[in-house]
Amino acid sequence: MKPQVLEKNGKKEFVVLSWDDYMRIQEMLEDYEDLKELRRAKEEAKGQKTITFEKAVKSLKLKK
Repeated sequence: MKPQVLEKNGKKEFVVLSWDDYMRIQEMLEDYEDLKELRRAKEEAKGQKTITFEKAVKSLKLKK
């Protein structure tokens, strides 16, 4: 990654990235947000009763 930093009045103001680098950063941010959401959901689910996959399939009337 070779970002180009642009300054305004002597202070770093903007960064120019290649499209590929930008997309890679976007994907990393999305993965991070997904991970935070997963951790939040796991924390909320602590202590809740669970059921087996088979029972869930049967109760939803799905085919394996």
